[in-house]
Order: sequence, then C-alpha cells, then structure tokens
Amino acid sequence: MKTSTARPLDLADIDAMLTDDELAVRATVRQLCEHSIDPYVADWFEKGELPAARELAKELGEVGLLGMHLEGYGCAGMSAVDYGLACLELEASDSGIRSMVSVQGSLAMFAIWRWGSEEQKQEWLPQLAAGEAIGCFGLTEPDHGSDPGSMRTTARRDRGDWVLNGTKMWITNGSIADVAIVWAQAGEDHGGVRGFVVPTNTPGFSAPEIHHKLSLRASVTSELVLDNVRLPESAVLPEVRGLKGPLSCLNEARYGILWGAMGSARSAFESALTYGTQRVQFGKPIAAYQLTQAKLVAMNSELINGTLLALHLGRLKDRGGLRPEQVSLGKYNNVSKAIEICRTARTVLGANGISLEFPVMRHASNLESVLTYEGTVEMHTLMIGQALTGEAAYR
Repeated sequence: MKTSTARPLDLADIDAMLTDDELAVRATVRQLCEHSIDPYVADWFEKGELPAARELAKELGEVGLLGMHLEGYGCAGMSAVDYGLACLELEASDSGIRSMVSVQGSLAMFAIWRWGSEEQKQEWLPQLAAGEAIGCFGLTEPDHGSDPGSMRTTARRDRGDWVLNGTKMWITNGSIADVAIVWAQAGEDHGGVRGFVVPTNTPGFSAPEIHHKLSLRASVTSELVLDNVRLPESAVLPEVRGLKGPLSCLNEARYGILWGAMGSARSAFESALTYGTQRVQFGKPIAAYQLTQAKLVAMNSELINGTLLALHLGRLKDRGGLRPEQVSLGKYNNVSKAIEICRTARTVLGANGISLEFPVMRHASNLESVLTYEGTVEMHTLMIGQALTGEAAYR
C-alpha cells in the first residue's frame, strides 16, 4: 500500500520554527545558488577550478552574504540563524563555495571587524562586504595545524616597521585575495602571536595555488609565502595579542560549518530519495524495498537531528550565549553525520553514485576536507572531552 507525505524533506516541520524573515533569507540564497552555482559547479569540480571567483564574489556581495552577520561598514548585520541558513544553502551547492564565503566573512572580515583599528575597518570592510575585494586568512602552516602556538612565521620590528617571514598552507582564497590576515610570532616583548593586515601586492608576498586536490576542487586553495614582507605599524591588528585572536575567528567559521554540513547532507539525501523513487528493479522502485527505506529513514533522522542542533546553537548565538565547546559539539556531530549520510546515499544510487551527474560523491569528497579544517575531528573530540571531564587531554 502506498502512502504520501506532504513534505518529505521536512518531516519534523523545522520550517515552522523559522521566522518569515529567516525563510526569506534562505529563499534568496537558494535562488542565487540555483541560478549562479548549481548549473556549473560539477564542471568546476571536475576541472579543479573556480574560474569566475571574482564575479561570484561580487554577486554574493550584492545580496549581502559577505560578512552578513557583522554590523556596520557595509555589512548586512543579520542574525546568526540567518547566516547559518545561508551557509546551509551554499553548501548544499558545494562546500567550496561555502568555504569562500566563510573565509571572507568569518575569518578575514571578522578579524578586522573584531580586532582591527578604525582605519583598517574603514579601508577594508566595505570593499570585502561588496565583494570588490577578496580576503584570506593565514594561520595554518605546513608543519603546524592543530598546534598554532608553535607556528614558525615570525614578525620582527625594524626601524618602526614590521617584517614578516614564513609560510602558511591550505589557505582558501589565497591566490585571488587582495588582503590576507596573517598571524605571526612577534616575540613576548611584542605580545606573542600578533595579527597583520597584509595587502597581497606587498613586495615579498606570494600565493602559489595548490593543485592535485581530490576534495574542495571548486575552491581556490593556496600556500602563502612571506619573504621579508615589510609592513608599517598600522598593519598590525591593535586590539588583540596571543592566540585569542585567531581562535576567536576560527570559532566564527566553525559555526558556519556546522550549518553548512547539513546542506551537503540534505543534497545527498534528496538525491537518494528522488533516485530511489525512480529507479526500478525487479518490477518496482527500489524505494519500495525495506532495505532502501531503512537507509532513507536513517539518513533523514540524522539530517533532522543535525539541523535542529544547528538551529538551537544559532538561537544561543543570537542570545550571546554560545560557548566554544558547543560550537565544537556542532561541528563534530554534524560533519561526521553528514559524511555518513553521503556514504549511505551513494549506496542507494549504486554505481551512479560515483558520477558527477549526481552531487553525492562530490559532497562526500568535500566533507573529508571539512572534517579536517577549522579544527580536526580529533581536536574537537578532545575539546568536548575537556568540557565533560575538566581534563585537557591534548596537552
């Protein structure tokens, strides 16, 4: 016997928990993705390029998505939930596109907005919000990822200037950026780790693109090389010293990720559901078989749970009460479950699941990177473990 469900993609009626304004934000982002990203992203992924990055950045800026959760300086000043919904829709198209937006708004722009001087804010934030300039964030190094306090990039004083030397790795937007936020060891006399606003046309700065990636292929990923990059005193972020600066930015980006992962998961689940109702084997759709329905139910359950968790954390953030370990909980759970959903969806599609005609394998591949960046799953496990036990097991 066949039964019908009015809204199979929202069995828990999560949309009823959203305001009209939040639904409108989501619809705007979804429309942009359907028009400007979805028809092309499989080709971008296959070719390993993002050929229209600057044009896309301007389009994203025109609808207010860049730094959308920041106030003033041309930023939209929208809520954390609004930003989360936008990240979900962007990543439903591709993790690489959401990464571009996250790095621009939650890393580069947030660093300037939260820790920069008024002059730095006035110079860079309006350009970045409009997509007229692109930003990147240089923290991770070839030999130092989870332990940023051991970074080798240095900043030394010389006749009133700062001189930066070092290398950063796995930097989204790096080779197309107009400005880089670079973190460096300045020595205890100068506050330890310091952040610098580095125009990428500064002599000694280069950003060779990283090739041969098998994940996040529709994204620009680069190395940053700083070879005696000389900067004036005005380039330093004046309002922060130590690892508090970069870690605060990472927390902003991680928040977007815990929403975005549910976008990849939703896209994979939707593909499996549609395919299952259309693919006929042994005289009936494979969705009519118990094993396939068990897979669909399991995927849907985890998708609902992860989306509800994201929404709950978003409401906490809008009330000003979201703690770092709660962000870790969201990223740990939602990215891990999104990968499981993609892998299960691939089995529903069978051999077709590995084709770029469907988004499932592309999402699964991208999520392997998402699992690692902005804190590996191991580090988030230990951060949650510390919150549970009071013991810092990673030290």
